[in-house]
Amino acid sequence: MEAPGPAAGAGARPRLDLQFLQRFLQIQKVLFPSWSSQNALMFLTLLCVALLEQLVIYQVGLIPSQYYGVLGNKDLEGFKTLTFLAVVLIVLNSMLKSFDQFTCNLLYVSWRKDLTEHLHRFYFQGRVYYTLNVLRDDVDNPDQRISQDVERFCRQLSSMASKLIISPFTLLYYTYQCFRSTGWLGPVSIFGYFILGTVVNKMLMGPIVAKLVEQEKLEGDFRFKHMQIRVNAEPAAFFRAGHVEHMRTDRRLQRLLQTQRDLMSKELWLYIGINTFDYLGSILSYVVIAIPIFSGVYGDLSPTELSTVVSKNAFVCIYLISCFTGLIDLSSTLSDVAGYTHRIGELEETFLDMSLKSHGGEILDESEWDVHRTPDWPATEPTDTAFLLERVSVCAPSSNKPLIKDLSLKISEGQSLLIMGNTGTGKTSLLRVLGGLWASTRGSAQMLTDFGPHGVLFLPQKPFFTDGTLREQVIYPLKEIYPDSGSTDDERIMRFLELAGLASLVARTEGLDQQVDWNWYDVLSPGEMQRLSFARLFYLQPKYAVLDEATSALTEEVESELYRIGQQLGMTFISVGHRRNLEKVPKFRDALRRRKSPKAGPVQGPFRMGSRGGREGRGRMTSCWCGRGSLTSAWWWSLAVSLLGSETLWRRKMGTDQNQSGMKPRVWLWPLEEVLNLGQIAIPPGGTRRPPGQGRPLAASQERWLPGAQQGWGALWSTQACQAPPAAPARAPCTPSVDCFQVTSDCVS
Repeated sequence: MEAPGPAAGAGARPRLDLQFLQRFLQIQKVLFPSWSSQNALMFLTLLCVALLEQLVIYQVGLIPSQYYGVLGNKDLEGFKTLTFLAVVLIVLNSMLKSFDQFTCNLLYVSWRKDLTEHLHRFYFQGRVYYTLNVLRDDVDNPDQRISQDVERFCRQLSSMASKLIISPFTLLYYTYQCFRSTGWLGPVSIFGYFILGTVVNKMLMGPIVAKLVEQEKLEGDFRFKHMQIRVNAEPAAFFRAGHVEHMRTDRRLQRLLQTQRDLMSKELWLYIGINTFDYLGSILSYVVIAIPIFSGVYGDLSPTELSTVVSKNAFVCIYLISCFTGLIDLSSTLSDVAGYTHRIGELEETFLDMSLKSHGGEILDESEWDVHRTPDWPATEPTDTAFLLERVSVCAPSSNKPLIKDLSLKISEGQSLLIMGNTGTGKTSLLRVLGGLWASTRGSAQMLTDFGPHGVLFLPQKPFFTDGTLREQVIYPLKEIYPDSGSTDDERIMRFLELAGLASLVARTEGLDQQVDWNWYDVLSPGEMQRLSFARLFYLQPKYAVLDEATSALTEEVESELYRIGQQLGMTFISVGHRRNLEKVPKFRDALRRRKSPKAGPVQGPFRMGSRGGREGRGRMTSCWCGRGSLTSAWWWSLAVSLLGSETLWRRKMGTDQNQSGMKPRVWLWPLEEVLNLGQIAIPPGGTRRPPGQGRPLAASQERWLPGAQQGWGALWSTQACQAPPAAPARAPCTPSVDCFQVTSDCVS
């Protein structure tokens, strides 16, 4: 499996450049999907309000000059009228300004809703959330980008919206008024001043954008550390890990604070530039006004008239400069928006890149099941086969370490499969391939049935519970819930909770539909969580249940009972666990007894044992049960797949742990009868006939040899006190008309 490639543009230093513009425009397509969308209409409303506000502001700005004339002429009636008009304009301006802010806040909420839901559609499509959080490391903290970065982006953008939307209109209007008052020199001076300020602030903003992106990453890491302690509070308490986690959490805090200090140091120069241009702008306005005055343009005016003209022209020039300096003041906000734009845009590009790679199982495919279905919903195409693997090889993600090589596997209805092995040998990896979470590096892995009811359901090693009521936990991930108690579905849920041994849980939650404010992981013991997972399994009643050590916290009696109930509900199990997990199930014991029937016989499948002295030694191993009748009738097949790779399983005559080719067994496939009747399997070094440890060798007629394996390193021994099973009856080969369960595997180097 190749490591997933980074998204387009990933790894480049974020800055204000063409990539920022492309990502920003891509986000705008989400915020404004059409001209008739709600956001577009609100934005148009904001434009109208802002224009009215600017008209009122212009009239308010002329009031001081009118006061100079009224007071200079000592006009009392004019003073009263002007004062009343000023109060009306100020109240109107206050209302428009407040409505402007209100519209911006509505835009913020609507933008956040649309952008977050847009990202959610990608994030929760298929298994994208799994791929991003587990298999890929090129996009950090996707949860923070969706929740926090989107919120800050929308808030900052909404705070800029009013100024940005009205700026073109105000700049054009006040430039024209300034030209009328001061000639061409005034507008040219102001525009030149603005261009200089823009260039300087652009240079100061560059390093801030990259540092802001780094700060947000560290913010996510710091928050994740606290979430890790919250989720694992009890294990940490058992370890008395408070001091250690205190130091580790403080270490992340220090890294975050150091980055914030660096960011503030860079922002200091930006603030100096912004404030300098703000105050120089106020002086520039008087310089622009002074030029026509000292050049004699207004020499024929009286002092009162001149003060009125100066006040009016000063307002026009100052407001034009204010419009420009307001845009310069947005530099700090724009740097924040740029940082969030890069983080959100990179995530969206990753989503789009993954959506083009459907072969990796990263997007919604035909096997994704509809959460709206009920347990009675039939599979789209009923089939007796659930999984079909053909010469599948698998490596760990972002690694060339092989876990499975050339595995061919067919799992049909009624064929319960046990996957055994030591930790780290690839048991769960095989389930990930079956579930489509991992792609194979070679070969074909197909799931020929649906997910969910009457299809396949996976029970992971760690149970998963969402927020919500007890009913929602049982029917998960179905969406149909019954808001009122007493529904026809209550009886089924109560019955399955009782079968799982959780009848008392209903009283603890005060009913199936009572909203609880706790975390289910905090109030349920590991055993109760696994029982609740089985109650969910019983409710959904899939044909195939894939269990990854789903009974590890339960007693053997409870474990056996849950398996028995599942079988009575018609489920076929594919289970990761130990040998005793399957040994306790009545159906599996029946399979052993039926094995003695002359109507059934095993067939042989190729099984590569490795090489010795440069030659491949091929052996054959019983790998399928064949019999007459329906798969759902009295004939059941069982098989154990052992993914051991233990040194006791592979020894050469010379006593070394590996053969001369350096190959070491990773996958071992054993017929169920041998798994249940043999104890520890050991291959005696040097061809001796006595196994290590306690136990006794099988009689010569009971020895299990792998045909094709050379003497001295292919014998199997029993260390249990029980007798070996009797010799198998004459074998009848499978015919094409009989369904077989065939497993083929290779060693890996």
